[in-house]
Amino acid sequence: MDWYMVLKAFIVGGIICIIGQILIDKTKLTPARILVAYVTTGVILGGLGWYKYLIDFAGCGATVPLTGFGSLLAKGTISEVGSSGLIGAFTGGIKAAAGGITAAIFFGYIASLVSKPKIKKQ
Repeated sequence: MDWYMVLKAFIVGGIICIIGQILIDKTKLTPARILVAYVTTGVILGGLGWYKYLIDFAGCGATVPLTGFGSLLAKGTISEVGSSGLIGAFTGGIKAAAGGITAAIFFGYIASLVSKPKIKKQ
């Protein structure tokens, strides 16, 4: 096992999470807006080709967080536009992320069956 890669993934993924926690604690942004900001940041950095350098450096530390999902959407869209034209702009991101989206829906459903939601007090 490459412990150096594990360490890099842990540090980069941790920094991404720390930024999110700081945004939750120190701003009035809702978690939903932070989620959208992370995905949008990943799309922009992925579309520009910059996020691939972070993925090469940190592996799963960069692909697992929401920014990695955004980068995957951009990569799939760019690839599909190259092969299918304009229609690829609408289908490429979903094709690239279909496995992750399906897993999120499935496991979210399972979690909803076994957990009891609590109302957050303001």
